[in-house]
Formats: sequence, structure tokens, C-alpha cells
Amino acid sequence: LQLVESGGGLVQPGGSLRLSCAASGFTLDSYGIGWFRQAPGKEREGVSCISSRGGITNYAGSVKGRFTISRDSAKNTVYLQMNSLKPEDAAIYYCAADRTAVLMCDMTRPIVYDYWGQGTQVTVSS
Repeated sequence: LQLVESGGGLVQPGGSLRLSCAASGFTLDSYGIGWFRQAPGKEREGVSCISSRGGITNYAGSVKGRFTISRDSAKNTVYLQMNSLKPEDAAIYYCAADRTAVLMCDMTRPIVYDYWGQGTQVTVSS
């Protein structure tokens, strides 16, 4: 069972990136998915999450209106579209799967997530 993030890179402030979280060995539709990030010297923080049923989403206040989480069931992938990127968005981004996140999701408690990817680096700099 594996989660693999991709899509990170270097982008200028105001630019966009789309991160992907692909699963192997299990079906992402059965899990709520969370995106988290950790910058050097800072604690890991929840960015966004989506429930396994109903497509319930949550966003951190710092990214609301700029980031969008979505699923592509056919590709067994969850995306995080990031627009209007700011230098403070720079971090390693991780996706994680929570089997209990059926009709809601909680990105404030990383401990409830069962599986984690290895992370993808996002750098926002001019």
C-alpha cells in the first residue's frame, strides 16, 4: 500500500502548481485524503482534505480561495490545485489517507491518517 506525491517544483510568486497523490495497492475512493505541508523549522500543518463520500472538503484559512482539492476516481488520484502561490506556501507537501473520513474529514489531526506519501517539494521564489 503506497501513496506517491508528484507535481512539486519551483514556481514564481503568483504562479500555480497541481500536486498529485496517486495510490497503489488500494483504492483512494475508500479513504478520505488529506494534504499536509511542512516548512523548515515549522510544524506540519494541514492544508486541505476531502472525504471519501460526498466530496466534503476542508481548507486551512491560509489557502482558502487559492487551493482546490479534487478526486479523479478513474486515475485513483487526488489532486491539489494551488493558485496564487506565495513564498509562505513553500514546503514539502504530503498526502495521507484516512479510512474513517467517510462523510467528513479532519486535517487538524494527522495521527488519524493511516498511510502517508514521501512528500513533494514546493518552492515559491522569484
